[in-house]
Amino acid sequence: MSRFSPNSRPPPQRFDPRKPQAVSDLLGRTDAFRALRAGVEQMAALQRDLSTLLPDYLASSVEPGFIKDGVLALFAGHNALAARLRHIEPRLLADLQQRGWAVDSLKIRVRPQSMKESAPPKQARMSAAGADALQHLAETLEPSPLQEALAKMAARHQAKAQKK
Repeated sequence: MSRFSPNSRPPPQRFDPRKPQAVSDLLGRTDAFRALRAGVEQMAALQRDLSTLLPDYLASSVEPGFIKDGVLALFAGHNALAARLRHIEPRLLADLQQRGWAVDSLKIRVRPQSMKESAPPKQARMSAAGADALQHLAETLEPSPLQEALAKMAARHQAKAQKK
């Protein structure tokens, strides 16, 4: 039998900083964190609504800011996206209001996003037999830009095959 009645609350858990805590538990612990949690949830909901209202090419490059005095700040990845947002601003504003957002106007700003890593250069691999076949084909063709390109490609891949 438990020493607590079925209607009583379980004893409060002691906070142990060494044990992992769920973020939702941490954000609900104090009043300041509760306000932060409400703001984070509002931003997430606004981001979801913008993702559904905006075309895909805009939704991936537009971030919402906070709503202050009825003005929602939207941050575009570059000037061209900001210009496109300004074109659809009246419709977007009406759609946001229809979804229940207390927004009177939009302020569109440019916030450049960090450069994405470029794809590594292609490292084409060709077998020795493939390089020999290219060389044979280049030898059978009449002199032309194609014949020169095939000869150069065959020589490059034969040199790589010989190094290994």
